[in-house]
Amino acid sequence: MAITFTVGGSPIGLTSISVALVASVGGFLFGYDTGQISGIQEMTDFKERFATETIFDSETMMTEPAFNSWLIGLIVSFLSIGTFFGVLLGAPIADKLGRRLAMTVETIVFSIGVLIQVTAQYAWYQVAIGRLVSGLGVGALSAAVPLYQSEAIPSQLRGAGVATYQLAITFGILVSNCINIGTRSIEGSWSWRTPILLGVAFAAVLGIGIWFLPESPRWLAARGRHDEAYEAVARVRGATKEDSNPWVEAEYASIITYVQNEAKLKKAGWIDCFRPQNKTLYRTILGIVLQAGQQLTGANYFFYYGANIFNSVGLSDSFVTQIILGAVNFVATFGSLYILERFGRRIPLMVGAIGMTVWLLIFGLAGHVGNPNDPTFGSLMIASACIFIVFYATTWAPGIWLFIGESFASETRAKQASLSAASNWFWNFLLAFFTQPITGDIDYAFGFVFAGANFLGFFIVYFFVYETKGLTLEEIDEMYNDDSVKPWQSRKWAPAGRANRLDIAARVRDEKTDDVLNVEDPQHGHWKSQPNSEGDETDTARKRREEPISKTEDA
Repeated sequence: MAITFTVGGSPIGLTSISVALVASVGGFLFGYDTGQISGIQEMTDFKERFATETIFDSETMMTEPAFNSWLIGLIVSFLSIGTFFGVLLGAPIADKLGRRLAMTVETIVFSIGVLIQVTAQYAWYQVAIGRLVSGLGVGALSAAVPLYQSEAIPSQLRGAGVATYQLAITFGILVSNCINIGTRSIEGSWSWRTPILLGVAFAAVLGIGIWFLPESPRWLAARGRHDEAYEAVARVRGATKEDSNPWVEAEYASIITYVQNEAKLKKAGWIDCFRPQNKTLYRTILGIVLQAGQQLTGANYFFYYGANIFNSVGLSDSFVTQIILGAVNFVATFGSLYILERFGRRIPLMVGAIGMTVWLLIFGLAGHVGNPNDPTFGSLMIASACIFIVFYATTWAPGIWLFIGESFASETRAKQASLSAASNWFWNFLLAFFTQPITGDIDYAFGFVFAGANFLGFFIVYFFVYETKGLTLEEIDEMYNDDSVKPWQSRKWAPAGRANRLDIAARVRDEKTDDVLNVEDPQHGHWKSQPNSEGDETDTARKRREEPISKTEDA
């Protein structure tokens, strides 16, 4: 018998945890590739091979290789260029091949990019091209992973489950920092080749491990593979397809109903993401804006500029700086797993926006108006940076990826997720390329720019983001199509016929095991009912078998 646990009165299987953790390796790859370059560019052999300029060191009285700020910005940002195009390819790949096969293909693309980088000898552009190819894989994964997690994980655990994607990003950054500090003393090129090459091993964990988990039941049902879809729903609930489990039956019925209704519509294309009907355009634009807003929170500003901040109090080892910031980011992200499930989506995003605004203002004032070389101001800036990261890591970092995974209608979900993530990577590229030159001109006042963006983000969330906690993906789509509900009222919304959202769980939980929901099996064209413990149909089951499926949706 499978091991299960209860969340919100709902049975959840260990497979749900596995789906969250294994798929989130896609986020780990992005974090790992992002974090490693900041340390690799400081390694002696890497600079000797690829730097195009020299500087004079007054302490050693010798010249040493150095990167032009624009050139290193180009090498760093090539990953973001790849992710921008990769995420646009992620939607058709995930829809065509299925979520699991798509992720495997994308890990192979990532690994090809790694091999291009580690075989570079003296051409900096080969490293950049390798990062671009790896970015194609990472970008496609950024569309496929949250999509797969949101479709496969039960709604009672979806917030924490999808948040593991962001947790994995932060863990990847931290691991890459630790590996860099461990390999920097190696003589020769393996000081930088080793951390890059290890990316292949991490990619294999996802590319192979995903095949031990079920495919997205919604993707399976949409392609007529109903038996597999039912089995996938059962596995994440800790049941088997032979069990008479009311939770599995209810969720499967909801998926089948939605797929049947969707089948009546024409196949959606990219242009359909921009149609105003059913708030599709509304959700597309909101996804694009929120993903841009996640980058404009200023988090990457601290990761790019962190060494200078910590230098103000005498901590000059940039490798140690990266580990400190990465550790704060990683540890704080654990809090999001609880916060997003306990408080929903809207409140954490609004609180996070205000918290980040306040601490960015304190940081900017301490650095721009005060004296960062003064230990008091320097300590305040360090504290501000760390507290800012705590607010970011517990709210906007995972919360925006969660929005992408659960807020779009099924027929356009993959494409809208790709467009939204493309916005993230576009702004990621801009920050990666321009942060160093900008900070050289306006120093710590850059924090004021991000403070303004966060303040605007508060109002965007309040007026436009709907609360989706506790709803299935199909119910979320229903909520968006209910013209009577406004975003700031959405916490109280429940599907028709329900007193509140908790009533959804109560109605299913109170079902008797011998009185289960019967759903239409489109594969065979007849009604399917589960027998009771005596092997006979119950009266309720017989009655439901004769009713249209819309009558049984609320079970």
